[in-house]
Amino acid sequence: MIADIACLQNIKACWSYPVIGTEGNAIGVLTLYARDARGPSDEEAACINTWRDLCEIALRRFELSDHRARSAQVDALTGLPNRAAFDTALAGLRTAPPGSWAMFVIDLDNLKRVNDVFGHKAGDDLIRIAGARIAEAMEPDVTFRLGGDEFVVVVRRREWLEDLNAAAGNILIAMDAPAMCDGHSVIPTGSIGGAVFDGGHDDAQAVYQNADFALYHAKETGRGGFVRYWPGIGSRISDRRTAVRDVSQALDDGRIEAYYQPVVQLDTRKIVGVEALCRMRTPSGEIVAASEFKDATADAKVAIRLTSRMLEIIAEDVAVWRARQIPLPQIELNVSMADFYADDVLAKLEAAFAPISLPLSMVTLDISEDVATGQSDRVVAREIERLRRKGVRVALDEFGKGRASLTNLLDVPVDEIKIARSFVERLWPGDPAMVVVQGLIDIARQLNIRVVAQGIETEVQASQLWTMGCRHGQGFAFTQIGHREAMAELLRVFGQETPGSIPLLVPPPAVSAPRPEARKRA
Repeated sequence: MIADIACLQNIKACWSYPVIGTEGNAIGVLTLYARDARGPSDEEAACINTWRDLCEIALRRFELSDHRARSAQVDALTGLPNRAAFDTALAGLRTAPPGSWAMFVIDLDNLKRVNDVFGHKAGDDLIRIAGARIAEAMEPDVTFRLGGDEFVVVVRRREWLEDLNAAAGNILIAMDAPAMCDGHSVIPTGSIGGAVFDGGHDDAQAVYQNADFALYHAKETGRGGFVRYWPGIGSRISDRRTAVRDVSQALDDGRIEAYYQPVVQLDTRKIVGVEALCRMRTPSGEIVAASEFKDATADAKVAIRLTSRMLEIIAEDVAVWRARQIPLPQIELNVSMADFYADDVLAKLEAAFAPISLPLSMVTLDISEDVATGQSDRVVAREIERLRRKGVRVALDEFGKGRASLTNLLDVPVDEIKIARSFVERLWPGDPAMVVVQGLIDIARQLNIRVVAQGIETEVQASQLWTMGCRHGQGFAFTQIGHREAMAELLRVFGQETPGSIPLLVPPPAVSAPRPEARKRA
């Protein structure tokens, strides 16, 4: 085309000079034409060099300006669009039709542990690899890195919008493969919150906030999954934050207390262990059970503080019992997911019990099903193995209440399983619970795992369990829970290790729950 124009204009000569950019590459060409066949004169050559210099100055400035603009929109670590780019994208989404886009907010679950164990270079590798996998899984939709371990995807692909669960699952599957992070093999894990723009939001920022609410819920109720925003989720999170505030204040005020429930051998009806139960005293003096402030323990900092405080109290109580020459039974206490991720459970136990010379072999840790089932990187299993090597016994608490399966007995080695109350209360002829419990007792016996039945409320249940082969139980059929002084008396009279002790035979009066107004205040 240029040749045709040159012919029409009777062009006989052409001189071309490259315009060089900041990196030494050609970013343009300066071309001059003449109507006679010749080379440039000295005067023309001088002018051409001057013009080329001016072009290079102008284009290099543009090149630098464009590079700065692009750099301001790109995350240096991952190469993904950054928060500034995300804010720009949000501004363009405000007038989109309802239902035309959604948003995922994604957090990595194991970045802190990788940083702590392998170093920050490994953590950077984890962020970079996870970001690349998320972006690839969601193409052509855009993935942003907002900072730290937080990523956002603006979902516009029609098939993903029609099935957000499948879209989120696609991300989780893409991440679930070993990655080399500074020489260490790590499987990236993440939690996802999602929200759809439905036209009822004031602006796109509200959709991001809703997705963030859903992410918070996903991380607190079971990491490694996806939660879609629903209208009531904000209230749930608000309630949880209130519980966190109340329990934190109780910790600061010294209003966390330990109550104890005996574990009884079903044939002798004597106490062979005591489980320490966390209780909170309200400012008005009411005692609140742990189930009433369970939401607060989803907060890692609160959960870790509660465990530390309970260990302090238990150590003080055991020291008092020893001073009174009361033979000690097995001591049980609950630990949380956060305790395992803090990587200091064993250190805490040793710090609490070494000063009072309590062997760790007399300590049993109760872990919930969520702790046992929620870890794809075997963090919990490794910690449990480490604890057991030191003599600590480990019990799987309330087995059957949640998501635990018999597979967990293979993946997470335990010394004891505690049958949930929901099974015990259904032990009647013809009920399927009879078959399930019998099978569980038989399997545990062959695996050399002790079985403890929880929530035994009647003599009939206790006798039935003994007949089925269960040797230990706990519940109000034997005695109500009590504080240190009450438990000292029970151990003195009914403890299996106490000379001349007698069986627990007479069921105590029913234990009344805290009054509703007390729970509300708590």
